[in-house]
Amino acid sequence: MNFMKTGMLIAAITALFLGVGFLIGGEGGMLIALVIAVLMNGFAYWNSDKMVLKMYGAREVDYSTAPELVGLVQDLAMRAELPMPKVYIMDNPQPNAFATGRNPENAAVAATTGLMNLMTREELAGVMAHELAHIKNRDTLIMTVTATIAGAISMLANFALFFGGNRNNGMGIIGTLALMILAPFAAMLVQMAISRTREYSADKTGGEICGNPEWLASALNKLEQGARRVENTVAEQNPASASMFIINPLHGKGADNLFSTHPSTANRVEKLLSMVVPSRKKSPAKPARVSEWSSAASEGREKTSSRRSRRGGSVPYTDEGKEEPSKSKNPWR
Repeated sequence: MNFMKTGMLIAAITALFLGVGFLIGGEGGMLIALVIAVLMNGFAYWNSDKMVLKMYGAREVDYSTAPELVGLVQDLAMRAELPMPKVYIMDNPQPNAFATGRNPENAAVAATTGLMNLMTREELAGVMAHELAHIKNRDTLIMTVTATIAGAISMLANFALFFGGNRNNGMGIIGTLALMILAPFAAMLVQMAISRTREYSADKTGGEICGNPEWLASALNKLEQGARRVENTVAEQNPASASMFIINPLHGKGADNLFSTHPSTANRVEKLLSMVVPSRKKSPAKPARVSEWSSAASEGREKTSSRRSRRGGSVPYTDEGKEEPSKSKNPWR
């Protein structure tokens, strides 16, 4: 259902883009708009991940620099049957995370230092599973395309001020001004609707990947409070990138309405918790601690596992054993 809704919304924003091109320059304007859209989408497809990671000052990490985070992401990626994405850390006090990349083979996940300091290991697993769900569902590509088309619509609407509309459509100066205001506004509404739809889908898939939707639900509640308290300066300066994050990084944008890039946290938590009850009725088995790493793990990862075991940290993404994961100790602190 969500994929059908997303497809309809993408069709709507594309039609809007072509319509604006027609109003500005007739059939020729529509053709020019189409060419511009293809060129912009091509550029965004190949370069958007590098641009956004650089924008937020993200640095790539590996087992030697962030063994806990990298090991966690790799295990979740294996569970999701995805290639191992690149892992980045952003030196930002606001707890947040996002995924980027044109496809699963060229994907990256990024987490802020604020996120790692705030979350328990189980909650962090929920957040990273959510980001991997975006990669699995190819949401990064969908949002890149919609953001590019929305930006192109705004650009074409601005062109209308300088070049006027198609003389055959009788818009006049009033119609041209209305086009300048309403077209970007309509594109923004469609883009935000697509973003909200993909967030719900990623929550559902992320809950399945990490093995316990309650961990992601708990993380979302913490993330909302943390995002309200701590300002993300880069996001405030580049609000178009807000839809990439798991929680809205901008202040004063908590409602699930036409003008929000994210669903309300309360709605997301409610949907996640609704996944828990049926699953518990079907199977009383509980997630357990991991006794040993996968045989495919590297030597460095085995050392990381040993440290986690000594510290009492638990790993949620396993079906072995029957112990409840530890929530009393945060292995990130």
